[in-house]
Amino acid sequence: MNLVCATRDPALNTATKADPAFLAEVLAGLSARQKVVPARWLYDHRGSELFEAITTLPEYHPTRTEHSILERHAKDIAERVGRGRVVIEFGSGSSTKTPLLLSAIEPEAYVPIDVSGEFLHESLQVLSRSFPGLPIHPVVGDFTKPMQLPRLGHSPRLGFFPGSTIGNFVAPEAVDLLRTMATTLGDAAQLLIGVDRIKDPQVLVPAYDDAAGVTAQFNLNLLDRINRELSGTIPVGAFRHRAIWNDDEARIEMHLLATRDLGFEVADHLFRMRAGETIHTENSIKYGTRDVRVLLRAGGWTPVAEWTDAQQLFSVVLAEATPRRVGP
Repeated sequence: MNLVCATRDPALNTATKADPAFLAEVLAGLSARQKVVPARWLYDHRGSELFEAITTLPEYHPTRTEHSILERHAKDIAERVGRGRVVIEFGSGSSTKTPLLLSAIEPEAYVPIDVSGEFLHESLQVLSRSFPGLPIHPVVGDFTKPMQLPRLGHSPRLGFFPGSTIGNFVAPEAVDLLRTMATTLGDAAQLLIGVDRIKDPQVLVPAYDDAAGVTAQFNLNLLDRINRELSGTIPVGAFRHRAIWNDDEARIEMHLLATRDLGFEVADHLFRMRAGETIHTENSIKYGTRDVRVLLRAGGWTPVAEWTDAQQLFSVVLAEATPRRVGP
């Protein structure tokens, strides 16, 4: 093995100041047989910017399709949701679809949650101007874990989880996340969730490997983040973006492929990779109609309505928190 190993400047050692969860998950993931870094770490400020650019690409259908569904069915959604709810958006990002929902249901308050604090506050500057009378309570945090929300009175809550982000979680994790959301939102809550459907891989793969290379930049940015925040010496130029359709798992997978044998350090831990070996960075699971309903029920939610586009590429599902029961 002809090993190329990068060196680190000791003056750049900032790992002691890094997010401990980021550090722990990167070290554990790079130590695994199939190297992996959880997708949530793709979304630093630069990653969030790149993802928003991805959503405007011609190959990327989920965002514009979901937007059209929300726009077309806003009145029906509002009738089923009712007015006066507190909207809790999980992973709000730039909140581009949020105005459609807020205009339709006239909520009592809006609570956007995102891991990228800087990007979150920048996005809300635009939203707050469009809804000057709406109380907005931004929360910076990891919504995959139980959260303490701001004091919001006793109004019922509507969770908003657009963008097919649920597809980033394998089934056990998705069920845990939905249960966590049910706990966070409380009794009598509703959940409006976007779900990307199974379709022709010739449509799916380009959505995650666009001709302009924006998704590649998004994926590779993770390595830049590791180098910057975890004292990494990863030779970013020795990796390339790879997107594949895994039919057995009904998912798109994103990987970072090593183009040569190499070695690098992260927080003083040495790692080696052979040419052709990958770091698995993201899943995007696609669902059939029955699949997503089973998933929601397993996560503590009862589906009550579903809307889709004419080509049935994408679904928006409304679910209600399932009351706890004893027995079959």
